[in-house]
Amino acid sequence: MRYCSVRTAAGDRLALRRDDGVHDLCSVDPTLPDGVGSLVAGGPDLIARAGEAAQRVTAQSRLDEGSLRFRPLIERPGKIICIGRNYAAHAREGGAEPLDYPDVFMRGANSLVAHGEPLVRPRCSDNFDYEGELVFVVGRRARHVSQADAYGIIAGYSIFNEGSIRDYQRKATQWTMGKNFDGTGGFGPDLVTPDELPDGGQGLRLTTMLNGTLMQDGNTQDFIFPVAKVVELLTEAMTLEPGDVILTGTPAGVGYARNPPVFMKPGDVVEVTIEKVGTLRNTVRDET
Repeated sequence: MRYCSVRTAAGDRLALRRDDGVHDLCSVDPTLPDGVGSLVAGGPDLIARAGEAAQRVTAQSRLDEGSLRFRPLIERPGKIICIGRNYAAHAREGGAEPLDYPDVFMRGANSLVAHGEPLVRPRCSDNFDYEGELVFVVGRRARHVSQADAYGIIAGYSIFNEGSIRDYQRKATQWTMGKNFDGTGGFGPDLVTPDELPDGGQGLRLTTMLNGTLMQDGNTQDFIFPVAKVVELLTEAMTLEPGDVILTGTPAGVGYARNPPVFMKPGDVVEVTIEKVGTLRNTVRDET
């Protein structure tokens, strides 16, 4: 299944993407919640009900994609946890050797931007960089999870463009400021359930295109810390909750490491595509 959070003339809706378009699941079952965040928070029984509704969609439930607007897949996650430098080539392009323990940092919900909406370059910097990433969404409360059991806590996978303000990222030893400017992180469009992908999202090609030019071309088989290991490491320290979003890192090819550097600017179009997951597309605008 491929679920998404959309905004229609009739209000916010939980939707289903199929080959024939995007369908309003709330019109099929009015008791369903209005978005993916509430769906995941509702647990396995609610997700099963959404799956049953998905079998009953018709031409009447199909939404007009021309007037459809997406919302960030999960608008207010409890936690957005980011794994830094999780591809060896990306670590080296930034001047570091692969790590024995991952860099872990957090993003805030105010940084999130929906598929199809503009990313925001802030007033204070023009060092606005792209980072295409696979994300997974936690589906159940979890602590002290082994790698063998890790996949059982995952509700699904999606795409993130972890827009980074590079000069602010490097103002201190912690990366928090450069990773949390409002409106800098594209997220969506779909939550793809695990049954549609290889375990852990392993072996998927990831590309980032900027104005039609290929900038990043990686594969999740190159993770230093695969998804199962990330789950084990995180739950050693903290409880993961349904709806928490985990970013798994970006491959080589980011803008700051190029000669000369390439940063996103107003009017740009950036597309992150992950095999079997889809494409996240955003434009760029200046902060007003």
